[in-house]
Amino acid sequence: MHRRAFLGLLAASSLSAMSNVKQEDNAVWLDQKQLSVFLSIQKKLELVKRAVGYGHFNILSFDDMLKTATRYSKIGQFTKEELAFIEEIFYADPSEHGFYGKRTMPTLTTNINKKEVMKIKHTGHYLFRGHSDESYNRVISDVGNSLILTSGVRGIPKQMNLYFNKIKRTQGNLTLASRSLAPPAYSYHSIGDFDIGKKGWGYKNFTVSFARTQEFWRLRQLSYISMRYTINNKDGVRFEPWHVKII
Repeated sequence: MHRRAFLGLLAASSLSAMSNVKQEDNAVWLDQKQLSVFLSIQKKLELVKRAVGYGHFNILSFDDMLKTATRYSKIGQFTKEELAFIEEIFYADPSEHGFYGKRTMPTLTTNINKKEVMKIKHTGHYLFRGHSDESYNRVISDVGNSLILTSGVRGIPKQMNLYFNKIKRTQGNLTLASRSLAPPAYSYHSIGDFDIGKKGWGYKNFTVSFARTQEFWRLRQLSYISMRYTINNKDGVRFEPWHVKII
């Protein structure tokens, strides 16, 4: 990554109170001076999500996100500094902070074609028509109705929202965030992959606990699907037993 002023290594002394964040050598952190810009963007993304609704936010385009923010006074137009920050995160090389996956969205204005997706009942999520929704329906048929779609198609704002929330939880550690979640230009959810989980499990579906469920072991016996992020995968992402590989 070509680091600008907002990227760098925060002094260890300024992070001594962050006992819930694992310290790593050579980790890339947000510069302390730019945390206010980052937090402002993160808040606006959350407000846009509330304004348009959780389901629609999944496939919202970047341009429509900007228009929504401008339309609502409680959100406000994205500033030049905020847009510069977003562009740097989106177009930077994430291998410099530990993510080695392939880019799936070439530009910030790359949109999800709404004619190519379908909303899955009772989930609030979408899947691409064709291989993705056919694979999901086949999985439900073969494994059982105890499974449910927990995350489907994600446009750039949705992936950015998840990624920025992860950065916030790691107090600005881009390395830890990128090992837990793909940066906004690199999510396979934008081109076909989806997440599945056990009904009623909530957030536990996004932990290794899912790998100990009967549903997971039934999934592993299916020849037509595989996991994207296996243990020690080449993309550098944590083990995700819930993430179904389509492409």
